Amino acid sequence: MTLTPPRLLLLAVILGALAACQPKSSAPADTSPAVATVNGVPIARDLYEYYVKSATGKASAELPPDVRDKLLDNLVRAELVSQEAVKQGIDKSGDTASILELSRLNVLEQALSDRYLKDKKPTDAELHAEYESDMAQAPKMEYRAAHILVATEPFAEKLVQRLDRGEKFEDLAKAESMDPSKSNGGEIGWLRAGMPPQMMNALAGLKPGEYTKTPVQTSYGWHILKLEESRAVSPPPYDQVKQRVEQIVETKRFRSYMDELMRTAKVTKTLEPPAAALPAPALAPATAPAPTIPAAPAGGTPPAKP
Repeated sequence: MTLTPPRLLLLAVILGALAACQPKSSAPADTSPAVATVNGVPIARDLYEYYVKSATGKASAELPPDVRDKLLDNLVRAELVSQEAVKQGIDKSGDTASILELSRLNVLEQALSDRYLKDKKPTDAELHAEYESDMAQAPKMEYRAAHILVATEPFAEKLVQRLDRGEKFEDLAKAESMDPSKSNGGEIGWLRAGMPPQMMNALAGLKPGEYTKTPVQTSYGWHILKLEESRAVSPPPYDQVKQRVEQIVETKRFRSYMDELMRTAKVTKTLEPPAAALPAPALAPATAPAPTIPAAPAGGTPPAKP
């Protein structure tokens, strides 16, 4: 087998850093036998075995002696570096303390999620219901389009006027667009779910060959869109996306569990608003969109299984 020391050492450092950020008074001591000590601090066998499994996919007993020794050396070095960092107070300074705490929170959230969902696997009925709901909301069409992207609305309106006077769309795109697609006359291929809804809604109102008479604003700037062609989108077969559907159901289930924890928790917020808050971007979504199941174009190649 081939070892990649930088990657292994990085994992060891992460493990050591997470251990260093645990509150000593509340963290349970690892009572497994030590495989090494560094300045009197033991490296527990359980930690070593977990590290070996994470790094190689095998138990240490399955590895040759030189590989086991190399992995142990990685952990020893990581522990030594971690001790020096703590000695210098790095674990409590700058962004390091915040990174360590966020890492701890993420690890514990994932561990709680795994434990909570362990005996709560979705039933076939729940999976089919989620699949049907998602397919009902999925876009039914996709569009092959070209665009001209500029920085301001007035300039976009002038370009629309030039198009109205007969100038070619691809020539204007090459001359005026600030998007890399200008080299292709503004061609941006097939657009489907995940693109800015302003663009999709505008394209839905066009016929092939038509362009938007009113510029469309997104977070990228102002677009003049031209519809080349459209086609129906076929939903992916249930069996093809079943694993993804299961992930969606489990994500929603754990979200409900977290919501319940929030309802029963005593939370006091003391964050003060900034003195001069900047307005939020006009197109920034209020919340992250829920995960969706990708659809396959009619007659085309279906997306790969998640």
